[in-house]
Amino acid sequence: MFALKEKILDCILLTGGVMNLIRALLVDDERLAIIKLESMLSEVKTVQVVGSFTDPAQAIEAAPLLHPDLIFLDIEMPELNGMQAAELLQNICPKAMIVFLTAYNSFAVEAFELGALDYLLKPVNRSRLQTTLQRLEERLPGQSPVPSAENTLIRCFRSIRFERSGSPLPNFRWRTTKALELFAYLLHNRNRYINKDVLLELLWPDIPSKNASTLLYTTIYQVRQGLKLGQIELHISNVSAGEGYMLESDGIHIDVDDWEKGIQRLSAITMENHLEHQLLSDLYIGDYLGDYDFIWAESERQRLRTIWVHHAMNLAEFYSTYNKHAEAITVYQRIVHMQPYLEQAHLKLMKIYDSLGERTAVEDQYTLLSGILHQELSIVPIADITRWYEEWKQDNYRNI
Repeated sequence: MFALKEKILDCILLTGGVMNLIRALLVDDERLAIIKLESMLSEVKTVQVVGSFTDPAQAIEAAPLLHPDLIFLDIEMPELNGMQAAELLQNICPKAMIVFLTAYNSFAVEAFELGALDYLLKPVNRSRLQTTLQRLEERLPGQSPVPSAENTLIRCFRSIRFERSGSPLPNFRWRTTKALELFAYLLHNRNRYINKDVLLELLWPDIPSKNASTLLYTTIYQVRQGLKLGQIELHISNVSAGEGYMLESDGIHIDVDDWEKGIQRLSAITMENHLEHQLLSDLYIGDYLGDYDFIWAESERQRLRTIWVHHAMNLAEFYSTYNKHAEAITVYQRIVHMQPYLEQAHLKLMKIYDSLGERTAVEDQYTLLSGILHQELSIVPIADITRWYEEWKQDNYRNI
């Protein structure tokens, strides 16, 4: 322990005056590999090696004091492998970028495909190392101001999308579908502790526990890197001694939250506030995470859908009451598009068309409803609708 503290102190003293260079930490259980990489990095004027360790546990202990910007980390190490070490290092030094080192091409590409920035094959090639460093320089924290969380919006209606100051984030993408689902699940349960075993069962139920744990570490890393590169101020913290995770969303706006709070805040629909109600209704562009087949999201999906349908029906009824027929038709058409089995919305449309003398539109709407119910559910419209339609036909075609 004394030797480790002495080594850390030496590293700090040796690099204390170098503040504008990229601070690199090297972790590899092969001493010769460390020496070679350290030598190659010494040739790069923009990089300063602040520490090198063959024991990942020692590197983890030293990292908070060394403040690395960049960590070179071997994937294959005994006892604590690279992905587990990365998990701990990311939690300790969330702003540091990690480059994985591996001697196995297929292992890196298939198991830890994080993009060209994030892994190097051994033996490390000088030109390849330079390319990585150039790309990392552009993305390291401090090269540009970190955007305020208040200006960031996460959209969850239909699909997950990120916006800043009203504009979509350019070129943001998830490395894998598992990374997307993991982030979605943590966001769905934001600010709540999620046990690691729950995530393993959700994402890799048929894979042995040890392998699944490695995949979880990898995917957590992918999510953190994606958020970091997108400069999205969301933090995924390790909880309960590493047995679980929590996504902290303080300060970030989420569209479903803002939308539901807006509906709760507004009073009953009136001539004075109906435009605000319309804007809120328009924000619902599709079901919550509707583009994904996440079974775990279905309960929340149905809850939010029910709120929207109730609100939209009230808005359309308001428009009908004040003879704003065009507005009422638009809202009812959105409802039947999103909820095609909602028969009362079809009936309301038919009645508005009737009041406007649009006989063909009435017939088309009834035919549409009948076709949907027959093809999808093998049923006919409810008795009240069928009775109304038959009476309408008699009244409108009596003299023809």
